[in-house]
Amino acid sequence: MKLDIKSAEQSLKEASEVNPGAWVDHSRYVAMACKNIASHCRHLSGDQAYILGLLHDIGRYAGVSSEKHLIDGYRYCMERGWEKAAQICISHAFMLQDIHTSIGKFDVSEKDYLFMKEFVANAVYDDYDRLVQLCDALALPTGFCILEKRFVDVTIRYGFHPATIDRWKKILEIKALFEDRIGRSVYELLPGVVENSLQSDYVRYGGE
Repeated sequence: MKLDIKSAEQSLKEASEVNPGAWVDHSRYVAMACKNIASHCRHLSGDQAYILGLLHDIGRYAGVSSEKHLIDGYRYCMERGWEKAAQICISHAFMLQDIHTSIGKFDVSEKDYLFMKEFVANAVYDDYDRLVQLCDALALPTGFCILEKRFVDVTIRYGFHPATIDRWKKILEIKALFEDRIGRSVYELLPGVVENSLQSDYVRYGGE
């Protein structure tokens, strides 16, 4: 099956009907952030970045889960021949390529855990992987936000993990990488980021 904007949007629509939740709007904002930033990078495609951002959490179609949604998304995409999207379904959660830096629960079989452990350790990340990792941290279900607000949002829901600080540092490093390439703050490319970041409410994700 060809992966294009139409098929990606249809996949998200169908997934949202099976397992509705705030994760759907979050995915849309991640996709928009990816497109906005990639459009200012000569070596990236805005449309491709949008598609990969849109599908990064597609594994949530299978229902409420923690890290299981990563491998569910991987399999969903691989069954359709969408290899890069499949990789990002897992890689977006591992800016640090070590399975032990996960902040979620491995609600998967031992076989799936071992597969994910090896996959994460050996995956070759490119700027699409890094862009989705960054944009995942720039988007709430209510809109774009500064990284620090998203950091707090995730920590409230998952708790503080031994790898939390290192994960934050890596995302900040990726932000600096893209800002160096585009010659401006990524926040300048995210409409409403200030207003949404100032909101005090936190939206609980339907699939997390």
